[in-house]
Amino acid sequence: MATRTNRAGLTKQQYRGAPSTLCQGCGHNSIASQIIAAAYELDIVPENIVKFSGIGCSSKSPTYFLSRSFGFNGLHGRMPSLATGALLADVTLKGLGVSGDGDSASIGMGQFKYVVRRNLDMVYIIENNGVYGLTKGQFSATAEKGLTLKKQGTNPYMPVDLCMEAVIGGASFVARSFAGDPKQVKELLKAAIQHRGLAVIDIISPCVSFNNREGSYHSYSWGKEHETPLHDISFIPAREEIMIEEAFEPGEIKDVTMHDGSHILLKKLDRDYDPTSRVDAIQMLDENYRNNLMLTGLIYINPGQPTLADIHNLPDYALNRLTEKDLRPSRDALEAINAQMF
Repeated sequence: MATRTNRAGLTKQQYRGAPSTLCQGCGHNSIASQIIAAAYELDIVPENIVKFSGIGCSSKSPTYFLSRSFGFNGLHGRMPSLATGALLADVTLKGLGVSGDGDSASIGMGQFKYVVRRNLDMVYIIENNGVYGLTKGQFSATAEKGLTLKKQGTNPYMPVDLCMEAVIGGASFVARSFAGDPKQVKELLKAAIQHRGLAVIDIISPCVSFNNREGSYHSYSWGKEHETPLHDISFIPAREEIMIEEAFEPGEIKDVTMHDGSHILLKKLDRDYDPTSRVDAIQMLDENYRNNLMLTGLIYINPGQPTLADIHNLPDYALNRLTEKDLRPSRDALEAINAQMF
């Protein structure tokens, strides 16, 4: 029996990476599996993806998917600056960054806010477990206030909500999901990969070694009991037939057109929610916190927002492909510059 291939002529096996060295049952492994599935189903050539990460359990994850893609594992919290340099140098590549709650919400918060503000064309995945797993389970900045862990005591601080930070900071795509809901994770990843601009996905990913106790907001059991999807999500690539519905009543469909002409279809459940409204997004996130809910799905999207490459008018090819003729200013341009000096 022939092995099934996608439109890129690749098997699913060719999207895999090295065997995982993370703990058995770690939510990060589930996320890696859905990245593999999403890339395969979108017929992506792995060499057109470049992977970035910082430090932490989450930042080891790129090793476990897309082994044919180039990648750079950087310093703690410094992944966004690496990605910015690489993706400005070659706009033909799609960036896929994997970070964690410690990597992005603590030492990397400044870089996170600026890559959001600049709308770099990249998928920014946060594998959020509320602890520093590599250093034996200290509280991270996203751990809920009042959480008690065996060797860490009780957390006295309010948590950082990275989705709220992303929406306020001007991100053009913000979503939240739960590693225990693989179908939703995969559909959000597919939509994020096709989005032009920064696509932030905060994925609650239980740490089975240090933060999977009953009652913890980052545990598997709490997530399964409290997850409330905002909508059913199906990502429809542009080459396939799509459904368009004018109304957005419960049980009906809202069509969101992506920048490249592809679509996200949102089937509304029991909430009156519009993912194209920043005001609705902020109100929903506030409700999420006040009522101890885990509302998941596409929180906000603005597919028409200019990317960093658009803002700087970069060419549609790598900068190292520019010729001397491309780089040399014209006579008129030089005369205009010289005229400003007098």
